[in-house]
Amino acid sequence: MRLELRGITKRYPGVVANDAVDLTVEPGEVHGLLGENGAGKSTLMNVLYGLTQPDEGSILVDGVEQHFADPGDAIAAGIGMVHQHFMLVPVFTVAENITLGMEPTDRFGRYDRRAANATVTELAERFGLPVDPDALVGDLPVGLQQRVEILKALARDARLLILDEPTAVLTPQEADGLFESIRGFQAAGRSVIFISHKLREHHEIADRITVLRRGRTIGTVDASTSEPQQLADMMVGRPVILTVDRAPARPGDVVLELDGVSVEAPDGRLLVDRVDLDVHAGEIVAIAGVEGNGQTPLVEALTGLRPVTAGTVTLAGRDVTGADRRTLLRGGVGHIPEDRNEHGLVGGFTIRDNLVLNLWDDERFAHGRTRRRDVIDEHATRMMDEFDVRAPSTTTTADALSGGNQQKVIVAREFARPIELLVAAQPTRGIDVGSIEYIHGRLVAKRDAGVGVLLVSSELDEVTALADRIAVMFRGHLVGPFPAPLAKEVIGLMMAGVDPAEAMAGEAA
Repeated sequence: MRLELRGITKRYPGVVANDAVDLTVEPGEVHGLLGENGAGKSTLMNVLYGLTQPDEGSILVDGVEQHFADPGDAIAAGIGMVHQHFMLVPVFTVAENITLGMEPTDRFGRYDRRAANATVTELAERFGLPVDPDALVGDLPVGLQQRVEILKALARDARLLILDEPTAVLTPQEADGLFESIRGFQAAGRSVIFISHKLREHHEIADRITVLRRGRTIGTVDASTSEPQQLADMMVGRPVILTVDRAPARPGDVVLELDGVSVEAPDGRLLVDRVDLDVHAGEIVAIAGVEGNGQTPLVEALTGLRPVTAGTVTLAGRDVTGADRRTLLRGGVGHIPEDRNEHGLVGGFTIRDNLVLNLWDDERFAHGRTRRRDVIDEHATRMMDEFDVRAPSTTTTADALSGGNQQKVIVAREFARPIELLVAAQPTRGIDVGSIEYIHGRLVAKRDAGVGVLLVSSELDEVTALADRIAVMFRGHLVGPFPAPLAKEVIGLMMAGVDPAEAMAGEAA
């Protein structure tokens, strides 16, 4: 399939999401699509997949103009899409998910499980994506769930596959397996649009790379001759430092100690199982792992959002097990939440109000029940300048900011008060490389100022760039921490549940 997007423009109230975007994907090509958060990548793919209609421009498949009213039209034209958040039914089998909507039936009109399994087995063998047709999807690890999503698209004869952040929930080994599958698609003459914010992945798998910035096409380059620095500069529009400059850590006293900490779900399921961990002042301890292995409930327990059901939590020598969020904040805990929109900001509030969300009753900003607006505004102006928050004014609402600027507001708020421990969960998720550069620098500076930093991240590049010690979570259990540096391949094996000694022995061999 040869795909051409010509002059695609999509407007929303107050914003042009796509501004005359051009994109050409050749038959058998893996075409990388890069851009900052908010650059227009998702909107462009939604237009291509029929989820939204362009205001201007045209879509051509093999030279014939197409009009996709909905995803059904795109699928009929040979376009498949694997979303970042899987569209699977957990209680259905692999075969039932793959054939959903096109179920084979026997002569009595009943679902033909044998025929469905045969279809899945044939597809899996043809494209090198082995999976058990009878397995329940809810029981599969995320790497195999993604495989099911891909097979579901291939079952509908997709000749062009859109992969949206396909490695976000994969171990390095699972990502390598995905890349092998993508190469198999190419060999069969199929095309792939590969969307990822990881520059090295584009160089590993893509033939050409198109960069979007602020809704416009900045350029298309050959992956084999381009450099990560060039791509980063194209994405942001200025030179970006891709490496983290930091001196060796100088650890001090223990600021956080976990002794046998367990966390349960409301239904009694064990989410975090007897975790032991310590974090010292002046160091960054990272917890790596595929999402869904207990990192989120652990962070919530440490920040007063979820109860600890067993074990003890000690903060700078004080037992804070079971303390509420207010007590922990006042006790010197800073928190960068993994979901900035859900737990980090109030979208309809102004920047200045978001900057004092956790200080609303501080005597600097309030006198009794009366808020000191002039002081709050002065504080916001100073924080916006210090933390490079780019917005028209302090009264701009948080939901009007880019993802990177929203994250800077959260970082500024947490750093504006004395803290002993910073819990940073996915601190650079969904933001551009320029904002990542800035936030990484701030985390290192906080470490160097004597704060203990607990970094929870699914990004191995981030973990290996920042961590002084590295731990891994798998199914609620924590292994480590181990002194950095630690090879990504070793971390990846432990993320998949391999015993640490075996993972390290394999790397040494």
